[in-house]
Amino acid sequence: MKAFYSTQFVLPLPPGHRFPMGKYARLRDRLAAERPEVTLAQAEPASDADLALAHTPAYIAAVAQGTLEARAQREIGFPWSEAMVERSRRSVGASGQAARVAQHEGVAANIAGGTHHASAAAGSGYCVFNDVAVAARTLQHDLMAAQGLARPPRVAVIDLDVHQGNGTASIFGGDASVFTLSLHGEKNFPFRKVAGDLDVGLPDGTGDAAYLDALDLALVELDSRFRPDAVFYLAGADPHEGDRLGRLKLTYDGLLARDRRVFEWAWTRRLPLALSMGGGYGHDIATTVQVQMNTFDIAAEYWRRWQNAAR
Repeated sequence: MKAFYSTQFVLPLPPGHRFPMGKYARLRDRLAAERPEVTLAQAEPASDADLALAHTPAYIAAVAQGTLEARAQREIGFPWSEAMVERSRRSVGASGQAARVAQHEGVAANIAGGTHHASAAAGSGYCVFNDVAVAARTLQHDLMAAQGLARPPRVAVIDLDVHQGNGTASIFGGDASVFTLSLHGEKNFPFRKVAGDLDVGLPDGTGDAAYLDALDLALVELDSRFRPDAVFYLAGADPHEGDRLGRLKLTYDGLLARDRRVFEWAWTRRLPLALSMGGGYGHDIATTVQVQMNTFDIAAEYWRRWQNAAR
């Protein structure tokens, strides 16, 4: 199973900054050491033309040149640097590469990504560019060109980060070719949510059973309303009970069951799935990385199913 990374680009964050940048390198290193079935590859950067499939040219230029207004830069949550720009481009590129590989292998991953708060003309909440939005639009364009399609293939975005995917919902608002499902903490960030196709807000303290019941119902509703050709899955680690920003109470087992439900849903419909890791802010970052490792175990299991079916 292929997984794409951009961990060599580390943001120069000030001391005490609460974004856990080190989680990406830890995940990459554990995958390399402990999961031989995962083939790691460096992500290629998204071009301006790629980014323009989901973002305005003015915003792309301002990010690239470091000319965002101070308030807009603060909303992103990172100080501007060349490393921020390069890493953001490569995080988008990683999801695009994962989506292309998944078309042939069934499952592929970006070991970062899930930057779902970025809208067409603004970043927010540690999200500069929206990797899934750009990757989905790129996939649609690629498949239309390769297969001579008159209409774009239909894409489902299943966003199970603890925070609502407001940027993704904004970008795809009114686009009938993309269905956005977000299962998130109702009282958590962003406090002004943007309605997607299916939003399920959960109360603080939601545990395994209630969460999984809500997910089951959401997948049934998705199935009744939309027939996708491909799936993007944002598997946030932040619903875990040990997350300092999540406010939900899922256990390791609950998150494993969550992941299995999504992968099984896609597998039974033979839908290629591109995985992004989304958020994770554990009190102990090793907890976040373990949640992500568990997600990769489920992903690799379903990747093997695709390979066995192709023989």
